[in-house]
Amino acid sequence: MGVLVLGVGNVLMRDEALGVRTVEELQKRFCFPEEVEFLDGGTAGIELLSHIRDRDYLIVLDAVKSGNPPGTVVRIEGEDVPAKFMTRISPHQLGISDLLATATISGHLPKKMVLFGIEPKNVELGLGLSDEVKAGMERLISVVLEELRESGYEMERAATPDRHQKSRWEAIE
Repeated sequence: MGVLVLGVGNVLMRDEALGVRTVEELQKRFCFPEEVEFLDGGTAGIELLSHIRDRDYLIVLDAVKSGNPPGTVVRIEGEDVPAKFMTRISPHQLGISDLLATATISGHLPKKMVLFGIEPKNVELGLGLSDEVKAGMERLISVVLEELRESGYEMERAATPDRHQKSRWEAIE
């Protein structure tokens, strides 16, 4: 069933919104084959089961505490993905942990899983990503594109991506 790129996070908690914002940027800047789907998972948990069920490949994008400087991109794969959600920085990660556990028990876990994250700087209430995480997000976009290419998926730049135009989330900051 192809690839699902799942961005998760709370858009009201600054850098915690990283996964959702990265999915938005990828869709804004690039055209992907129909086998590559994107989903803003927000703070949802178990209700995402129908979206990940029987996928060949699940790429999760989220803020990840790794002990590195803010803005650092990290890659976690395979069985380490569910384990990483056991260490939470936000309540939504409990839901993702439950989601992956349920998918495992029910036999619907994707065949391949990768979690790409960025070390957050600020996860307090507020809007907008920190400068460090914004810079890290550009690296994350490149890493996700490379991951998809290595998996055999090609993408093209969107016909009229205006990288200087503010996205809807930047406009409300």
